[in-house]
Amino acid sequence: MPAVVETTEITGRSAVGATELTGRSAIAWSAVFAGAVAGAGLAAVLDAFGAAIGLAVSSTAPTWRDASFALAFLSGLYLVLAALVSYGVGAYVAARLRPAAVVPAGEREIKDGYHGLIVWGLMTVATVILLAFAATALPRLAAPSGAGNGPATSVAGENIIALDLDRLFRDQRPTRAPVDMSYVRAEAARILLTTSSHRGMLAEDRTYLVRLVERTTGLPAAEAETRVNQVAASAKQNIDRARNSGTILAFMIAAAALLGAVAAWFASVAGGRERDGIEPVWDTSSVTRIVPRM
Repeated sequence: MPAVVETTEITGRSAVGATELTGRSAIAWSAVFAGAVAGAGLAAVLDAFGAAIGLAVSSTAPTWRDASFALAFLSGLYLVLAALVSYGVGAYVAARLRPAAVVPAGEREIKDGYHGLIVWGLMTVATVILLAFAATALPRLAAPSGAGNGPATSVAGENIIALDLDRLFRDQRPTRAPVDMSYVRAEAARILLTTSSHRGMLAEDRTYLVRLVERTTGLPAAEAETRVNQVAASAKQNIDRARNSGTILAFMIAAAALLGAVAAWFASVAGGRERDGIEPVWDTSSVTRIVPRM
């Protein structure tokens, strides 16, 4: 247990009580965890609010593919602002709860800033862990090694080009009995996903896909080929939009994390100055009190 020495330091306009922590650790972990919890809670509320008003950087909905770059940028900007607020609040709370230390002014601000960075790191690591757990819950996108036919469901295909797959296998025969299309759709999705590669869809894959559509829907060969060409062009556009959306998301997340570290540092320093009485919590110097005449 670290020893606690009670002293008094003259800071600002008044004398305030301070404690000097000695021992192996000078980090107030209870204040750090309290600030991280407060910041994470605020971040969850802001994220939920952003999702409610439609400010999401990416979406699996087909309508997202028609969204403009301006909306994607605005969504990313909201993500950055939410990170600045949540990281700043968490660091500020940690600084206010941290015991004051008898150190020079410059060293005190550095210690407060370090506590803000620890809050930032704790919140960031917790977010990464939650995202990792969410990622492990998704099925694998590729076929396991040694499997001849591949998986029966394409997660990327159903998330990005589900509407294109619907159009590809749309059957106009009213008397046809329902059949399980899971594997057929997954196989077609894996072929269509190659349209965004450098080489594009191979000729043999296009021929196979035309035959698959012809056999599944009963269309003539010419109509099946026309449908495949149209769907392939649409799928390439949708995949490119999803890729651009992912790029914006990754860039904005990185920017939000870096700017959040800066916000956490300055918010923690500001909280420490208010904790030590150097600056008032509420600036009342510009408030004029109006006293009514008797």
